[in-house]
Amino acid sequence: MIYFVEDDSSIRELVLYTLNNSGLEAEGFARPSEFWAAITRQKPSLILLDIMLPEEDGLSILRRLRSSSDTRSLPIMMLTAKGTEYDAVVGLEAGADDYVQKPFRMMELLSRVRALLRRSKQETAPEEYNLGDLYVCPSKHVVQVEGAEVILTLKEFEVLCLLLEHMDIVLTRDKLLSRVWGVGMVRESRTVDVHIRTLRQKLGSAGSHIETVRGIGYKISTPK
Repeated sequence: MIYFVEDDSSIRELVLYTLNNSGLEAEGFARPSEFWAAITRQKPSLILLDIMLPEEDGLSILRRLRSSSDTRSLPIMMLTAKGTEYDAVVGLEAGADDYVQKPFRMMELLSRVRALLRRSKQETAPEEYNLGDLYVCPSKHVVQVEGAEVILTLKEFEVLCLLLEHMDIVLTRDKLLSRVWGVGMVRESRTVDVHIRTLRQKLGSAGSHIETVRGIGYKISTPK
């Protein structure tokens, strides 16, 4: 999930439309207070932050995010007005990972967002997962249950890794479809259900780690 804080509705709606139609789930906020309320419910994977905002400016929000242990490592991209090099420098010094000057081209923004997400994933994604009797090593394409290797198809493996990558977050069927099978592929949500069913069967006792959230999708929760 990408959070975008921007009070200009035309810019906000265009950016959200572009991100959501490019396989990146995004939500926008016109006011910082709405953003702070949302981040207490769900931590995003990336934040796009305008500098000139009502209630609280973007640089202040950036400093607050970087001062909290819960949000310190979140990738943050600042949006600055054209020619305001000072704001960009201050933002980078305050901990922003990147910045884009307005007006910007949507394809450039999309490219920068994807690059930042890739860098963040490389820095933070664990090399392996251990959940009770389940062991998964994405880089080696290894899945084991109680020490015994489990053979999965490529799509089953990708679904499992995507759920593990978003631990404790419910992934909708549409999200799983777009990320695993690709944007624009015309498939029924039943495709996901079938793969989840066979994945659970192959994982045996570890299949219970995959939870069904009725009417929404699936998730894997952190072991208690």
